[in-house]
Amino acid sequence: MTAPAFRHIELGDVASTNAECMERARAGDAGNLWITAERQTGGRARRGRSWVSEPGNLYASLLLINPAPWSEMASLPLAVTVAVYDAVAAVLPGDLARFRIKWPNDLLIDGGKTAGILIESETMGEGRVAVVIGCGLNVAHRPDSGLYRTTCLREHGSAATPQELFARLAVSMDATLGRWDRGRGVGAIREDWLQRADGIGKPVTVNLPDRQIHGLFEGIDADGRLVLAASDGTRQLIASGDVFFASANDTQTG
Repeated sequence: MTAPAFRHIELGDVASTNAECMERARAGDAGNLWITAERQTGGRARRGRSWVSEPGNLYASLLLINPAPWSEMASLPLAVTVAVYDAVAAVLPGDLARFRIKWPNDLLIDGGKTAGILIESETMGEGRVAVVIGCGLNVAHRPDSGLYRTTCLREHGSAATPQELFARLAVSMDATLGRWDRGRGVGAIREDWLQRADGIGKPVTVNLPDRQIHGLFEGIDADGRLVLAASDGTRQLIASGDVFFASANDTQTG
């Protein structure tokens, strides 16, 4: 593996690696900085949900400053998800057909969630936009989320340590962000995402804040929005929502 062009700070217990990155951005850090931690005491998931973060798993956040024009930022999660997928795939033995991306950016092994991604941004002034990419990967433990089934790499025969997995993640993120090329390479990244995705062509139910809709999951658009074909022949683009695939027993929050 070729060493990527990022700095790395390894910490013990922190409230949140995302919060650590954002604090450094506010203090003027130039970005391209990874922060990893042994344990998070205040880990967060999407929509403000808490996330259990005990030692033995990988907690890593990457700080980027102005990674792309704002108009291209919607496709960044696609690149990040592909990068995390590739890092995990490199240490997961057996058939990768059981390892899939579930919209929008969770990774499932045999239907159980093993990794999640949280991307946050903040405008710092003077033309600086800080983007923090948080990655939580279940290596040795599988926290009970209460929302969906979880699993960890060790349960599926992987002997990888958090340190080994992070080394692979740093390399795959560097390569994939290079291919994404500040949004110019989104077409190829989208194809990579679709090849790794679960549920395409299957019935899906999406719970929105004000209603529930049903249809077929046709794929994603260039911005990563779910394309749903409704029974009346219309197509809807969904940026976020709780989705349920007919083939899965768990819930995914977008």
